Amino acid sequence: MKTVLIVEDDLINARVFSKILTKRGGLEVKHTENVEEVINIAQAGEADLILMDVSLSRSVYQGKAVDGIKITQMLKSDPQTASLPIILVTAHAMEGDRENFLKQSGADGYISKPVVDHQHFVDQIMALLPNG
Repeated sequence: MKTVLIVEDDLINARVFSKILTKRGGLEVKHTENVEEVINIAQAGEADLILMDVSLSRSVYQGKAVDGIKITQMLKSDPQTASLPIILVTAHAMEGDRENFLKQSGADGYISKPVVDHQHFVDQIMALLPNG
């Protein structure tokens, strides 16, 4: 079974995503906003895909506040985790944001909140999951 790691600082969003992915997608779900934990899970190969909230209000790494873009950059620049698909999730979807966020972070996809079409949400994630 495939595992999606949800990196999200809003517990309600995390629960909603989790429910959609387990019920509709038949996926395993993990959730954390702890940056070290995200990196450990990614390096250990315990997630097949990461759903990354762009604006993480409480996430700190090595004493610095980091957001989802920064964490994605760190994972994409590490050869061990570079191929792990990462989908950015954000409520701050303005015209042009999508391209900027994707280019800046190196992420594989982008979903804007709130998620209204649950099936489309699952389809976007399934499309990026490795088939192995």
